[in-house]
Amino acid sequence: MVLESMFNFFVLKRRPWNLFFAGFLYSIVGLFLSYLIFREVAGLLTVFLIVIAALPLLYVVVKNEEDLDIKSSQELSLLKEHSKAILSMLFLFFGITTALVFAYVILPQEVVHTIFSLQENAIQNVNNYVQGNITKMDIFVKIFTNNLKVLFFCLLFSLLYGTGAIFVLTWNASVIAVAIGSLLKTELGKTAALVGLSKVSSYFGAATFSFFRYMSHGILEIIAYFIMGLAGSIISIAIMKHDIGDDRVVTDILDLVLISLGFLLVAGVIEVYVTPILFS
Repeated sequence: MVLESMFNFFVLKRRPWNLFFAGFLYSIVGLFLSYLIFREVAGLLTVFLIVIAALPLLYVVVKNEEDLDIKSSQELSLLKEHSKAILSMLFLFFGITTALVFAYVILPQEVVHTIFSLQENAIQNVNNYVQGNITKMDIFVKIFTNNLKVLFFCLLFSLLYGTGAIFVLTWNASVIAVAIGSLLKTELGKTAALVGLSKVSSYFGAATFSFFRYMSHGILEIIAYFIMGLAGSIISIAIMKHDIGDDRVVTDILDLVLISLGFLLVAGVIEVYVTPILFS
């Protein structure tokens, strides 16, 4: 198929930034087709079409990483190889997010609402979730508990479907894109009202603020989800290949799970205690 044949993982692992363009392309094509054909469910269908395009590439990734578990006897070198795969997937995630932010900002409002209504509702639910007369520790516990649920589903989907976590991650990318796009529009509106026009520098300033407002902690969450998804995928393939009893595989999976939990914990602390100070 055309989209999946455009990118080779073994080349991209050496040049992972090219996966940014893969994610961007998959997202634009998926968004266009979903709105053109199934407008009523465009938001969810866009996610599915992106996932379908990315699945062949991701299967090669996780199969290669499980093969490394069997071949490598050094856990540190194995984790280093895993980090290259995670970096590649991060560029894919950023490509998806950037494309959807771009679409959210430039498309007419009625089109945006049609495509991204589900994501907007999800953001509203999250905002309602942390409102009220509660302490920062209460907010941290709620956010961390919610993120643990996402982490669990990344593990479960990857275990059951091999590369199933990509659906959870692509959905999160679409929600983050809507949050960044909405904040970007708001900041641009404020700037235009103050100076009477929208300058190029204003666009860059608003875009930078919007990006770091969510990615200061969001990037750590996404890394955690990717690591847990990789762990689940390795378990899935190891079961199919009857390698699940191998000590090297078990050790690698446990390390990935613990590292993922560590990233998620740090992300929660930054989101609750650091981000509000820097971007209030």
